[in-house]
Amino acid sequence: MAEAPDPTAATDEFLAAIPRDFARDHALLSQGCHQEPGQRAVERVLVAPRSDRLAAWNAAVRLGRAVAVVEYPDEAALVRAIDLAYERHAARPASAPAAATPEHVVTTDAMPAGEDLDRLLAEADRDLLTSEGKAPLVKLVDRLLFTAIERGASDLHLQPTSDGVLVRMRIDGALDAGHPLPPAVVRPLVSRLKVLGRMDVADRLIPQDGRTTVKVGARTIDVRMSTVPTAYGERMVLRLLDGSRQMFDFASLGMPTATAATFRTASGRSSGIVLVTGPTGSGKTTTLYATLRGLPSTELNIMTIEDPIEYELSSLGVPISQSQVNPRKGITFANGLRHILRQDPDVIMVGEIRDAETARIAIQASLTGHLVFTTLHTNDAVSAITRLIDLGVEPYLVASSLTAVLAQRLVRTCCTTCSGRGTAPAGTPCLDCLGSGYRGRLGIFELLTITEALRAAINRQASIADLRVIADQEGMRSLAQQGADLVATGRTTADEIDRVVHHG
Repeated sequence: MAEAPDPTAATDEFLAAIPRDFARDHALLSQGCHQEPGQRAVERVLVAPRSDRLAAWNAAVRLGRAVAVVEYPDEAALVRAIDLAYERHAARPASAPAAATPEHVVTTDAMPAGEDLDRLLAEADRDLLTSEGKAPLVKLVDRLLFTAIERGASDLHLQPTSDGVLVRMRIDGALDAGHPLPPAVVRPLVSRLKVLGRMDVADRLIPQDGRTTVKVGARTIDVRMSTVPTAYGERMVLRLLDGSRQMFDFASLGMPTATAATFRTASGRSSGIVLVTGPTGSGKTTTLYATLRGLPSTELNIMTIEDPIEYELSSLGVPISQSQVNPRKGITFANGLRHILRQDPDVIMVGEIRDAETARIAIQASLTGHLVFTTLHTNDAVSAITRLIDLGVEPYLVASSLTAVLAQRLVRTCCTTCSGRGTAPAGTPCLDCLGSGYRGRLGIFELLTITEALRAAINRQASIADLRVIADQEGMRSLAQQGADLVATGRTTADEIDRVVHHG
């Protein structure tokens, strides 16, 4: 039987720093503080079996020292002892000594006091595998980033709530349920990240963007940061880009052999415009990078204008000039594209067509002897035609310049460890897919090549329904059809295809 909780053992520091209601709600009670010579002080804290260990961590934050967590099975007895401890504390002089119990079980680092924050934020070691000598706040940031990177997350969300901050990760295109952190860490956590991203720590009322790099051993991770003010504090999203990640080819992206062959033919022309369409996060830029890598770059002048530059192709030995959009400096897609056209380019990649001006310049460039690759946000390939016309491009210009449209999505593939069941053979949650049943993603593609029949239909301003009928007659396979092929081979599920194609 565990030792009964002793109300008289609670330290004055604990009873003064931890509100009674908080201690009762989370079933926390100090049983003394112990410090070996030359070592840091450790507060021994009893907790009930249902207690959230983050509550003990919050207690460590308030105390300003580490805690040793010891589970006590009888919650009712623990709550009675908590009430008695606070009653005794209120009745006795503040200087009365408290007993100490020298026992250490699980150590939880305390967060630093506010006056130490500037010193901690100045620490510059960005290798997440190096923890020696780092302060607790720095270790917390490192641990969050390391966990996200190791799980293959593309984004890390820090979402403030009324009672803390919710940490969520986007893995294989889907956000997880999240993990809560206590309120005391919200501001220091965001401040630490803002300093790393060279953002204004003092200004919490305007959206900001920042950027930094971190290392995980030999891997270098580019971290793009964005903050927006919310009712409960600053919300921050971190985009994680692994610079050491293998650049994909069409086969590894999941593109069928026949589709890849046709797309290469369209991409090998000396002029025209090739569109890749799909929603945000569907892998459009990755496909364009794979396309550019397949071109004879030693014979061509290939230039890009992107926002942001996700991967530096020149580091892979590909002689491509990449430019970054910078609205503050007056460099937009349209303006940047104008300057690129003065650089004698053969191939141009425009990160995205967002407005009528960029669309018109890209179309004109494709008609004057340049091969243009770009992206557009549409649900399918045929919709890209009507989208360009809606942006103000004349139908005859679309018909004469457009070569091909590739619509795509990314679908989660079934976990090979648990065969998509979400549990390992022993019945425990699968660690490889974290119980989701999915691990990794593949692309599904819908390739529309502009034939003479389609050009005629575009010129006469046919409806989108008529364009789809002609595209089907010309042999276009839809996203749903390729998705059905993956379901038939067991690579993914019908629910996943329905989620991505029909509801994504």
